[in-house]
Amino acid sequence: MKLPSYRDRRSTTAPPRLPDRARNARRLGATAVAATLVTGWGVGTLTASPSIDGTGVPSSERSGSPTSLVPDRATAACTNSTKLAGWSNRRLAMLTIAVPVPETSVSDATAEVSAGAGGVILFGSKAPSDLGSRLTTLKSHVPGHLGLLVMTDEEGGGIQRMANLAGSLPWPAYMGAHWTPAQIQQNVTKVAAKMAAAQVNMDLAPVVDVDGRNVAPGRTNPDGWRSFSGSTSVVSKDGVAYMNGLRAGHVIPVVKHFPGLGGSSYNSDFGPARTLPWSTLQKVAIPPFTAAIKAGAPAIMVSNNIVPGLGSNPASLSPTDINTVLRGRLGFKGLVITDSLSAKAISAAGFSVPAASVQALRSGADMVLFDLGSNVASQTSAIATAITDAVAGGHLARSRLVDAAGHVLAVRHVNLCS
Repeated sequence: MKLPSYRDRRSTTAPPRLPDRARNARRLGATAVAATLVTGWGVGTLTASPSIDGTGVPSSERSGSPTSLVPDRATAACTNSTKLAGWSNRRLAMLTIAVPVPETSVSDATAEVSAGAGGVILFGSKAPSDLGSRLTTLKSHVPGHLGLLVMTDEEGGGIQRMANLAGSLPWPAYMGAHWTPAQIQQNVTKVAAKMAAAQVNMDLAPVVDVDGRNVAPGRTNPDGWRSFSGSTSVVSKDGVAYMNGLRAGHVIPVVKHFPGLGGSSYNSDFGPARTLPWSTLQKVAIPPFTAAIKAGAPAIMVSNNIVPGLGSNPASLSPTDINTVLRGRLGFKGLVITDSLSAKAISAAGFSVPAASVQALRSGADMVLFDLGSNVASQTSAIATAITDAVAGGHLARSRLVDAAGHVLAVRHVNLCS
């Protein structure tokens, strides 16, 4: 939010001239205030205090009240953007990266979290019983204790990472056919509450793709039972119910896969894939996203499929898909996350993961994902370097990087000025 500018009231009577020592002291004080606003460090540096963020997610990392020596006028001008503008490009870049890590060994991401990674994404099929304490330790390494997005795929059916801790849900196709929206919300809330208790605060769900084909998801169909239904209206209602269930359980939902994978030609994880034509998606696939946005969706994942009629790049790398449609026409103001940039559809389009990360940010995405592998540390570093090099070379606007970092903090309701 842009705050009103401050204007000094000018007196018609000139103030008495101060002695030289007093004038020098006043100038030094003003210099210290200016340095604080530009750097975000030093006088008035933020300290952490436990709180509950706006989604209801417990957050011990959210910033608290500073011991401030800054006048009220400077405080009134403070925003997250002004604070982030004083961060280094490297630190801003790290905030836009979600680092993959095995849920059985979350400490593997300690170095990346210490370097300022904005999130971690958990992989596996059975979480350790002490996952919560392990994640608490990991979060203690976040610079400034400003919060960490801990995300996983807990959709239901065959795509559940921590059902042994959080409880199991059936495939969304079963929910859509047998449960009312109220029942979906109730059951999802129970699972979300246990996820939050284990310090997992973001779920890469619900899937609001309109598909309805009675098959398991696979190479030729990324949806199948992951979709609630082949009916747009059913998916719209059930998707919002699932989203609200997560929020009620204090977990941040990520609605996916924009602009809709239903009827896709292939699974983008395994190769180039196309959605149905844009003219069809507008009628069939977009309404569930519109419904979710109207219901307050905090985050949306963009797919790696090419959308015929919107360009030749995968949607996650397309400014038309993200800026023109999602941000512009649909009015989405929240966090935009890419699907995994390790997908074969991305490399087939001619992009390495670091290059794709830069292109995704240029196109309007705020956070990038990639797959778990043996080179996570080097891949994370390569992505951050590619982003900082792009800014230095004029290929990525620094204002866009600051904006992306701001969205990462905003989804956790972190206020750098309070």
